[in-house]
Amino acid sequence: MHVGNARYLKPTDLPETIPVFPLTGALLLPGGQLPLNIFEPRYLSMFDDALASHRLIGMVQPVFGEHRADETGHDGGALCKVGCIGRITSFAETGDGRYVVSLTGVCRYRLLEEASGAKSYRSFRIAPFIGDLSAQDDETSVDRDALLAAFKAYLDANKLEADWESVERASNTTLVNSMAMMSPYGPAEKQALLEAPDLKTRAETLIAITEIVLARAYGDVDSRLQ
Repeated sequence: MHVGNARYLKPTDLPETIPVFPLTGALLLPGGQLPLNIFEPRYLSMFDDALASHRLIGMVQPVFGEHRADETGHDGGALCKVGCIGRITSFAETGDGRYVVSLTGVCRYRLLEEASGAKSYRSFRIAPFIGDLSAQDDETSVDRDALLAAFKAYLDANKLEADWESVERASNTTLVNSMAMMSPYGPAEKQALLEAPDLKTRAETLIAITEIVLARAYGDVDSRLQ
């Protein structure tokens, strides 16, 4: 995986422990880009430290649903077990104490144990999904027609437009991951998309979620997918 000025090809290219940024509803996937507006002091400190070292941040969602321990995942609250490592590939100061940054996804990871330390933010030892660094997804396995039909049905139902020329030019990997990251779905759906084992499964999951949302909101979804 080539991200910014760095290459990540094997486990030793990644640190054993990374700082984690809990953010509900945020989805970062390998190769994708996630813009962030950083203003809380602990996370300003986190990004300062990351910029001074490996430039890597672990995005992760706080645990959601009935068993969540904390709404934000801060101060020891429970976190989802799978997140995605992002490299800081764009950084700007706003002049009013904020950072505007962009993370580019490197690979997914599984949280192990929390690291102790005196920092105001949380860090964890992780087990990276090494397959994300080298495996090439089988783009031909994606049902592109079904994916685009679900996308168009959602746009039509919500009276939205898309740049169809750009959509047609996009590879299946770019299309699936971009649509997953930009989707307006909830934390549980975003986590399911993150944890999908391969591109084909992620595309099928995205189609299924879209069909469920359309059926709940508008009834007969089949007619919209024609």
